[in-house]
Amino acid sequence: MMSFPSTIAGLNQLSADQKRETYAKIIPPQLLSQYQIDHELRDPQGRDLFIMHCPAGSSSAELALYHQADAADPILFGHITDTIHGQLHILLYGMNDVLTPRYDVDRLPDGAKTSFGTNHRNLEAEQKAMEAGLAPGQIYRGPHLFKESLRQFESFAACMGQDLFFVEPLFYHVAIIFEKYNFHYQTGKKFMTRISDGFSEGGDLLPLLNSSTPFRSPKAAKRIHLRSWAVHDEILGEPFNNVTMYRYVEKETSPCHDHTLDW
Repeated sequence: MMSFPSTIAGLNQLSADQKRETYAKIIPPQLLSQYQIDHELRDPQGRDLFIMHCPAGSSSAELALYHQADAADPILFGHITDTIHGQLHILLYGMNDVLTPRYDVDRLPDGAKTSFGTNHRNLEAEQKAMEAGLAPGQIYRGPHLFKESLRQFESFAACMGQDLFFVEPLFYHVAIIFEKYNFHYQTGKKFMTRISDGFSEGGDLLPLLNSSTPFRSPKAAKRIHLRSWAVHDEILGEPFNNVTMYRYVEKETSPCHDHTLDW
C-alpha cells in the first residue's frame, strides 16, 4: 500500500491520475452536489472540469474547479504550497456561486487584473459589490460552504500526517472568520488588535468613518464586512497585509492509510 506524501512537493511527484484523485479530495462534496457535478469531475461530454497546475519538481499546486467546461470563472480555486519546514500553507482559497451576479472587482475596465483589489482597484465595481452585501475580494456571493471546506481540507492535512496548516487571509473579514474557527496568529496579531481598537468606542478610526469615500460609512463601526471595506480602502493609511494564521488539525480527524482519501 502506497504511503501518502507529507508535502505538496511530494504529492506533485505522483502520477497525473494520482495527483488528480488526491487534490480532488480538497473539494467539499456539498459543492459537487450543489452544481450537480459527478465525482469524476467531468461534464456529460467528458470534458474536464478540474484544472490543476502542479508539475513535478514544484512545491505548490494551483487548482480550479468549474461547473461547466466553458465557464469563465471557477466555483472553487486554490493555491497551496509548502513552508520551508514542509508544512501546508494555503496562499489562496475561495469559492464562487457563479449563478449569482458578477462584480468585476478582480479586473479593471481595460481587462487588467487587480489581484482581487489588492494591487489595483476597480472602484465602481467595488462600490456595487459592497452595496450588494459582498465583502472585499468577492466577485460573486459565496456558496456558504466554509465549514464544509475547512473540514475537507483538515482531513486532507491529516492524511498527509500534518498536525497544523497555515493560511494567508487577504482581507480583514477573512481573518475574523478564521478567528471564529480557532485559527491563531503567526504574524499580524498586533495589526488586528490595532484595527479592533481603532473601531472601538473612542478609537481613532471612528472619526474617519465620515463617508469621505463610499467605503467609509459610519455603519462600518458595527459591521464586520463594512469594516473590511474601510480597511481595504486603507483607512489605516496602509494596506491589509502581513497576516498569517494557523490552525491545529482536530485530533478526531481520521488519518488515511493510502495515497487517496474517501469522499
